[in-house]
Amino acid sequence: MDSESANSDSQPQPLSSQNVDACHEMSSLEDLANRGAWRSIIDKVSRARALSLLHKPHDHLTYLAFNALAFTKLRRFNEASAELDSLEDLDSSHYRYETYPKIYPNRVGSMVPFSLRWLSALIPIKLGQRQQGMDRFYTLLDFVRGKIKEKGENNNLGVSLNLWRKREVFVVNCIIGHHLSQKEFGVCLSLMKELLSRDDGSDPLLVSQLGYMQLQIGDLEGAKVSFLKVESEGKNNGSLSEVEFKNLVNRNKALVYLVGKDYVSAVREYEECIERDNADVVAVNNKALCLMYLRDLSDSIKVLESALERVPTVALNETLVVNLCSMYELAYVNHSDIKRTLSSWIARVAPDDFDASCTRT
Repeated sequence: MDSESANSDSQPQPLSSQNVDACHEMSSLEDLANRGAWRSIIDKVSRARALSLLHKPHDHLTYLAFNALAFTKLRRFNEASAELDSLEDLDSSHYRYETYPKIYPNRVGSMVPFSLRWLSALIPIKLGQRQQGMDRFYTLLDFVRGKIKEKGENNNLGVSLNLWRKREVFVVNCIIGHHLSQKEFGVCLSLMKELLSRDDGSDPLLVSQLGYMQLQIGDLEGAKVSFLKVESEGKNNGSLSEVEFKNLVNRNKALVYLVGKDYVSAVREYEECIERDNADVVAVNNKALCLMYLRDLSDSIKVLESALERVPTVALNETLVVNLCSMYELAYVNHSDIKRTLSSWIARVAPDDFDASCTRT
């Protein structure tokens, strides 16, 4: 599963053949998800179910996956959990194409969207059941690696194998994120090194992540080695464009400068990134922080405000807004009025899942 979209108008609409078609159009759900219109997705799924528009087994699973994801994005975790609880074991024969040969002739395999497997691990953690969620994440990792082995043994070395390898990276990063939140750095390092050993060890993003972890545990020299490997070997990896790769190298260098409190040099690295790609929000945010550390609050505020005006769909994230509001509080006596203005603007342009409380108004 990926995503869909629909009309977010809450006014009642007459039922017509056009409305029925729109209810069941997968591309519309995908469009809505890409736009962050999660409430519209919930309305659309509810309408499709009420009108009995979902006829095939995979339709119910796909719409349920979108619904559970929408509830999760809106931090309505109990409702997301209720959706998942309505399912049987995800590996049940009820969710395999070959169980319904008349509906899916000559088709075999699981019809369960990968997102449902991921959500079934994530939701328990969100509800405070961390151990259950982590157990499920590790089970999911075993499942993904089993698929990779299966594709490799069948010499399926094309798109499908690459997809499952990307999913492996995704799941490992999810697991690492939860271990990092508990400061379990040793486990994180082991997981990342294992992932790199399964890869050819040259993926610039993965090696950079290893460097970030090394910085967090105070291993500056180890991080420098990792970042140097990215710069010298990573350019041969085709997963990034030339601009993305160069910006990654600059951001890595800037982090080393940040640790050493050489903010001027860090700003220089981030400026190079922004010159290449003014939508590099990590560089924008970190440049502003460096300027704040240099006691140049005026310029740091301008950097963030400019990014929000220039690329609002990219720059509008909670971390950047929290930082901007902190700068307002430091710089202005009337910061409450300024933050209210910012909040009003966010309410007009932000996706449904944006956490408006980050403005602290």
